[in-house]
Amino acid sequence: MAAGAGARAKAAGALALALVLALAGANSEGDALSALRRSLRDPGGVLQSWDPTLVNPCTWFHVTCDRDNRVTRLDLGNLNLSGHLVPELGKLEHLQYLELYKNSIQGTIPSELGNLKNLISLDLYKNNISGTIPPSLGKLKSLVFLRLNGNHLTGPIPRELSGISSLKVVDVSSNDLCGTIPTSGPFEHIPLSNFEKNPRLEGPELQGLAIYDTNC
Repeated sequence: MAAGAGARAKAAGALALALVLALAGANSEGDALSALRRSLRDPGGVLQSWDPTLVNPCTWFHVTCDRDNRVTRLDLGNLNLSGHLVPELGKLEHLQYLELYKNSIQGTIPSELGNLKNLISLDLYKNNISGTIPPSLGKLKSLVFLRLNGNHLTGPIPRELSGISSLKVVDVSSNDLCGTIPTSGPFEHIPLSNFEKNPRLEGPELQGLAIYDTNC
């Protein structure tokens, strides 16, 4: 009898611990999304449901979670949002889709996005984002879609992206990037049109030749 009671107590303790850990995870994700909301201007009130007092953000509009209440999608494309991205987004470790295209987002791409190891799609195209493409995005080993076109990005295309074997779509056209276009790894199959309208970009790099000065 005592052994059965002990087993039940142990099971209840494990369940309570799992619940505490799940709530802590949900709260940290809610905190990260609340930080994003504070950094954005939302004239249409599309983020009104983002209530930081709720236990988890899975009931918020434009947020999708998995069965364990972990945030897997942010669908904030074409919502007339402005402001800037925040490093706290890097805490959404189960995020698969980050969709913020066709807004008026300014500032830089946080290097912390490189922590999103499950990310499949990063769509930031047609905003007003400046600065460089963080080399840390090369850590996104699940990434398939990287669309950064139509911004004000500068600097080179990070060679770290060449190591993402899952990458199928890269579009960095209509920016102010410089240097050469990578040609190894996934870049072997990316059409040159996805790099056009970067006046300082000098074309595909030539493998096996000495690196030359690209004024980048």
